[in-house]
Parts: sequence; structure tokens; C-alpha cells
Amino acid sequence: MAQSLNINTEYKKALFLDRDGVVNVDHGYVSEPKDFEFIQGVFEACKQFQEAGYQIVIITNQSGIGRGYYTEQEFEELSAWMTEQFKFNGVDILAVYHCPHHPTKANPPYLLQCDCRKPNPGMLFQAMHEHRLDPEISIMIGDKKSDIQAAKNAGIKQRFLVNSGQSLTSDGMSLADGTYADLLSAANDLLD
Repeated sequence: MAQSLNINTEYKKALFLDRDGVVNVDHGYVSEPKDFEFIQGVFEACKQFQEAGYQIVIITNQSGIGRGYYTEQEFEELSAWMTEQFKFNGVDILAVYHCPHHPTKANPPYLLQCDCRKPNPGMLFQAMHEHRLDPEISIMIGDKKSDIQAAKNAGIKQRFLVNSGQSLTSDGMSLADGTYADLLSAANDLLD
């Protein structure tokens, strides 16, 4: 007689975060911990989202790999260090997804038009598929129009910009559901 397996098929909500300009100060092509500067309040903000039941996923374009500024291994080592810093501060990062490609400014084999580089939704679709994340109840927070476009293309219902990274454009702000000074301001308002 076969036993039925108790498999959790429930979809979860996620907080999708761009990295540079949202999690850390965007110093441009950061590849080592010594150059990685967390934005003030990021751990507290992520802790609030985590306590509200959100899985935290980082989605980041990293054309610095394709341009030859640093390797995939160096990126992976930096990501491991970053997630350890989050863990030390009581936050679990579910996953980090990156796109090393660029359609015009990269070296082979990274010189290509892909479906993962934001504004394309490939990384978001991959995360949702691999971790059973529901776009209807998830949030994307970025600092560029391309972050918001990717979220919209992936069906993520709540999309916000923060002013802690790139200079915001009126185009980007018109696509977003709101704008905040930084991730902590977003957490304080959205989870109130």
C-alpha cells in the first residue's frame, strides 16, 4: 500500500531586491568585500520583511563579469560574504541571482542578448520557479527603471523604487507604485 507524501505546495511571498544602490552603495563594479558598503538600515529593513513572512531574493545585473572586470568566481565569493553578513545580522537570504551578460559591452561568451538581464524577467522567473514564489503577493524594490520593468514583465504586483542608488527618472517613477528614500523607509511604510 502506497503512502502519500506530505509535500508543501504552498507558494510563498518574496521580497526581490536589486543589489547595487539598494543593498549596498553603488560604487560601480564592486567585486571585493573591502569595497562593499551596506546602505544604512538595510539589515533592519530586511529583518522587518523577513518577520512579515517574506523570502528575500537578490536579483542583480552584473555586466562587470562580461566586461572582464571580475570573474564569476569572484562574484560568487562576494555574494557568499554578503549573505554571511546578512546572516550575522539575523537575516536569511534565500538566493542571489545574477546576469553576467551585456548585449553590446561584454566579451565572449557574455556578449549576447539574453532573457536574464533586467529589464528582462528571466532571473525573476527562475527564482519564482525554483523556490515556489508567488508574484501576486511579492514585492520588487530597485533603484532603476529596468528593475521596475523586469518586475512588471514577471507579473510582480508591487514594485517600488528607492532613491539610495541611481538618480531616479520620471519614466521609472511613473512605472513604480511608489518611491522611498531607501529600503528602511520602504519597510517602515509598507509593513506598517
